[in-house]
Amino acid sequence: MAITMETKPVITCLKTLLIVYSFVFWITGAILLAVGVWGKLMLGPYISLIADNSTNAPYVLIGTGTVIIVFGLFGCFATCRGSPWMLKLYAMFLSLVFLAELVAGISGFVFRHEIKGTFRRTYTDAVLNYNAEDEASRAVDNLQHKLRCCGVYNYTSWFGSVYYPSNGIPASCCFNSSDCNTEDLRNATVAPSKVYHQGCYELVTSFMETNMAIIAGVTFGIAFSQLIGMLLACCLSRIITANQYEMV
Repeated sequence: MAITMETKPVITCLKTLLIVYSFVFWITGAILLAVGVWGKLMLGPYISLIADNSTNAPYVLIGTGTVIIVFGLFGCFATCRGSPWMLKLYAMFLSLVFLAELVAGISGFVFRHEIKGTFRRTYTDAVLNYNAEDEASRAVDNLQHKLRCCGVYNYTSWFGSVYYPSNGIPASCCFNSSDCNTEDLRNATVAPSKVYHQGCYELVTSFMETNMAIIAGVTFGIAFSQLIGMLLACCLSRIITANQYEMV
């Protein structure tokens, strides 16, 4: 049975909206892929300070972004083809993405204190076992230099490290590197006048707390946007099936 004149504009409108949505969805996948690659290349050392073991977060982002890119293209193809079963499959995938993002967002919010505790523990270990040579030590130096902080809670955190007896507080704690030398940094009386007094743990965790609401809002916003795609795909599939509409 041919499509009725009254239904054709509705289908055209739904197809246009779903194609636009699928394109935006594809862009989201490309962004996740880019962030994953950037995180692996640039944030690897910092991530090692946040997790007890080497985390797979960058690989998860890369994998998720790649899958979204593929299904975004699939959504555009299914919409142009006007295939009801393809549209249903696309809607099913969007529902899975929605559930995964919802669980991830809730878990991040609920377990934020555990995340902070893990960071405190791993960062403390990195400070105590600092040797200025391995990846964790370089990450500590970069963090202290860029955030202008020193130690876990303050510079005194370094007094218990294996590095301090021979070398003193690391030079990355100095607010003026040209005015720092090993002798001064080994002197518990002189060193405080040469280094930052703010601890890195407080800076990082306060940033997390301040921006948690924004991060959660963005996560849930992206998650619920999947509902729009699901609704469009299901409606288009139902209308096409009801009218036995086929693209020629």
